[in-house]
Amino acid sequence: MTDTAIQVEGLGKRYRIGRARHTSTLRDALMETIAAPFRRIRDPLTPRGHDTFWALKNVSFEVKRGEVVGVIGRNGAGKSTLLKVLSRITEPTEGEARIYGRVGCLLEVGTGFHPELTGRENVFLNGAILGMKRREIASKFDEIVAFSEVEKFIDTPVKHYSSGMYMRLAFAVAAHLEPDILIVDEVLAVGDFAFQQKCLGKMGTVASCGHTVLFVSHNMAAIESLCDRGIVLEEGSVAFCGGQAEAVARYHQTFAGTGGQGRFAGAEANRGEAPRARIVSATVTDPQNGEIGQVRAGGRTQFRVECFASETLDRPGLGIGIDSSSGQRIVTLHTNHDPTQFRPRRLNGAFSFFCTVELPVVPGSYTTKLSLESEDQTIHAVEQAMSFTVLPADCYGSGGRIGRGVVLCPQEWLLDEPGSLALPLLGRDSG
Repeated sequence: MTDTAIQVEGLGKRYRIGRARHTSTLRDALMETIAAPFRRIRDPLTPRGHDTFWALKNVSFEVKRGEVVGVIGRNGAGKSTLLKVLSRITEPTEGEARIYGRVGCLLEVGTGFHPELTGRENVFLNGAILGMKRREIASKFDEIVAFSEVEKFIDTPVKHYSSGMYMRLAFAVAAHLEPDILIVDEVLAVGDFAFQQKCLGKMGTVASCGHTVLFVSHNMAAIESLCDRGIVLEEGSVAFCGGQAEAVARYHQTFAGTGGQGRFAGAEANRGEAPRARIVSATVTDPQNGEIGQVRAGGRTQFRVECFASETLDRPGLGIGIDSSSGQRIVTLHTNHDPTQFRPRRLNGAFSFFCTVELPVVPGSYTTKLSLESEDQTIHAVEQAMSFTVLPADCYGSGGRIGRGVVLCPQEWLLDEPGSLALPLLGRDSG
């Protein structure tokens, strides 16, 4: 058996947009049917009154068995269309997608459910669609119902369910009926936080059992913690396919005003603004002042921010906020935090701030917010100015891997064992 779960080659999906032809009567329908072949001869690609839109164009990638792959991109990038093609809901215009194994998918709330059937009946219906025998479905039924938390309503027609109940039962069915490939769209956003965490945990369990997961989400923290690789779609095409941290960094570049990862060029982004002082550019640099987009965990990192003031600034200062891929503020660097209180009294014209720091953060993708101040009042701010990636490193010098979390903490371990000469653990009374 091949170790490939999904193979996509030159995939394209074209939609026709424009004026719709109404066929309200039998005569209209007959005339439309008769005229359709002649319209295609006249203009086979773009019938009159319509334009074409390529939701996907020349998409190619491969997913191995047991991989968890995140598909990310801005709204309209083609993520949902790709999943619909892979799930056989819609046919591609060109190219092909080969799926090796049974697919369980959750694309939209209620997809695959019949509204007139009860929750119980829909569980067995979905299992049958997946090719499972009734005995197999029955063995998983109690586990599915318990996970979905809809026990009281399992014999109620699902048309009476709320969107959250729909989604909980649909996910439980998709994840528990043991598909070889689990495809999940951003529908998890419908659930509350506790259920989202529950679903992410279940997807992790599915992946650990050797099944393949294709996951679309705007939750970059979930992508980084759950996925092995990431695929970034931009305008219907694959812009990046590789490690999840690098994929998330590429995704953030589409939002930040950058000329490349690790750099912000403010001249273009601030055209039309005329503050009395502004941030012109910013870069992440190495100790030799060379521009970089990647740093090693625990390593020294330097931020260089160039500014220009058309008027004199009194007590100028700069703040650099560093956020995780999920938008959580990790740390704020600020000129006020320097114990030497180096801040000049007044500045005018061109000037630059340099901040050197040992970033105590775990590997992942990060963005920065910049804020130029005068007398502690913000003059110019830039949201998501730069993105950069922190790469794994032996931060503790122990050869061990970095565990889950947000920050790195230098630490010392001792063992207090009866009869040993080991020093007491920190915090114990040594007297």
